[in-house]
Amino acid sequence: MERKEQKTENTWDLSGLVKNSGEWEKSMKKLAKAFKKASSFKGHLGESSDSLYAALEYYKTVSMEAERIGNWAFLMYESDGTDPDNMRRLAMYQGAAADFSERFSYFTPELLSLDSTLVKEWMKEPRFKEYRIWMKKTLREKDHVLSEKEEKLLSLYIPASGNAEKAFMDLNNSDLDFGEIDGEKLTHGTYPIFIRNKDENIREKAYRQYYKGYDDHKHTLADLYAASVQEDIFTSRARGFNSSLEAALFPDKIPTKVYTSLISTVHDAFPILHEYYRVKAKVLGKEKLHHWDCYMPMAEGGKSHHTYEEAVEIINEAVKPLGDEYRNTLVNGLTRERWVDRYENKGKRSGAFSAGGYTGNPYILTNFEEDVLDSVFTLIHEGGHSMHTWYSVHSNPYMNYDYSIFEAETASTFNENLLSHYLVNHAESKEEEAYIIGKNLDDEVATLFRQTMFAEFELVIHNLAEKKEPITLEVMRSEYRKLLNAYFGDIMEFEEVSDLEGLRIPHFYRAFYCYKYATGISASIALSERVLSGGEKERNDYISFLRSGGSRYPIESLKKAGVDMSTPAPVKAATEHFASLLERFKSIKGID
Repeated sequence: MERKEQKTENTWDLSGLVKNSGEWEKSMKKLAKAFKKASSFKGHLGESSDSLYAALEYYKTVSMEAERIGNWAFLMYESDGTDPDNMRRLAMYQGAAADFSERFSYFTPELLSLDSTLVKEWMKEPRFKEYRIWMKKTLREKDHVLSEKEEKLLSLYIPASGNAEKAFMDLNNSDLDFGEIDGEKLTHGTYPIFIRNKDENIREKAYRQYYKGYDDHKHTLADLYAASVQEDIFTSRARGFNSSLEAALFPDKIPTKVYTSLISTVHDAFPILHEYYRVKAKVLGKEKLHHWDCYMPMAEGGKSHHTYEEAVEIINEAVKPLGDEYRNTLVNGLTRERWVDRYENKGKRSGAFSAGGYTGNPYILTNFEEDVLDSVFTLIHEGGHSMHTWYSVHSNPYMNYDYSIFEAETASTFNENLLSHYLVNHAESKEEEAYIIGKNLDDEVATLFRQTMFAEFELVIHNLAEKKEPITLEVMRSEYRKLLNAYFGDIMEFEEVSDLEGLRIPHFYRAFYCYKYATGISASIALSERVLSGGEKERNDYISFLRSGGSRYPIESLKKAGVDMSTPAPVKAATEHFASLLERFKSIKGID
């Protein structure tokens, strides 16, 4: 449908950010004016604690306002990227933000040049309380912050950075046309329905049409991703990191061994992953699987059709172990407070996300499909992100509220685990139990194994590029096909276009993001089992983790919640959990 055809109650209420476009224009003008004051603090940060405090207060104030105004422009654009006003406003904000970054580029180098003993003494003053954690994290960056002149040069590059991602998103969300199947439009939103159709002819047709869209633009897509990789390398080298991976993990204080041990631990579990695909082939009655068979349910007998309202009722029951405050806040947000933009429309971003800030609500974009159980899981997943934001905002000052993505993917998949647990426990038959366990297996493959495969592909391509190897379309396809064969095993027969999957993953444009799904689900499996089998203490430990926001580094925060992600143990436990689920499924279905 067109955006204007959406019912108001099915769209998000962004009035908590900005009431209307007229207010946004006025606020944007005021913000642009405030941005111009950025250079007034230059050369004065070390004069006194008053000078530093004034600069920090200015930075906080304009950052909060920029987040509010920027979020509104971003969310409007994401709901309809074809609207020229949405495009104009987002571009206007991004241009102003880039100008501010240039004007304020002196700030961090000058701050880090100050006598650290003196700064620490100033931080003891009560008025600096909300800045202490932020300051400590900033001082850690000292070795990777450049001179004022160099930082200014990097800030001048900001308007050009991210263009590869933007071009990919425009192409992927607005320009690609996948045609129709039996009179229904094939889109990112309907593809999951077609690819799960019982009729293999429809699955194959959907698959071939979908990948034809990418095949028709494969050279452009390869060039865009290669440009994004080179941007990662430029930024990491400019800041003195040994690799793009090290640069990406540095802000969260994640050792690179966490990334590489994830890959090696998942490789150790290949036999059970290949067994999963063997079992899937058996339940489908096939000797070999095709790529379009991978998303077929492992079993039938479960209810796939849920209205949005029914989905919320299920979520309401599933999250009961987290207490009334969590449950009531989430359900109200999903319904009467209108956190959610529910259904697909032309120009709307595919997939789903949660985008919260310190002002307004923790908003959720979905493309809810009533015939796909995944939509219920997606809604509770994004609800986990939003509740993480809600607790963080209500427990921290602005400068400390923003948590890492590493932690975020724990909060979201934790909720998925609660939903699976609830559905299995309320299954009305063995068939339905098998269906939910099969769904759980499919999801763990998608989140643990597949995201690790994506993470490995990112690492391979970045390593090649850092060795100055040419990153061509052929190289990308060849490396991705190697991974397809390794992860899926001999049971799978791939098509010529199958390796084009490596060109259509949006998260590849946020380098080394995908691994966080795999580590997140590993942590969430451990923590959800701890909460479900525990009592008030275990629940409170988890809620305290949600409340911690950005007050700690993620590994420290998760350790206090009850899981140590600095070791491979949680990932190994997650693969063992997967193996036990598969054995349970085989037992129910009578599969040898």
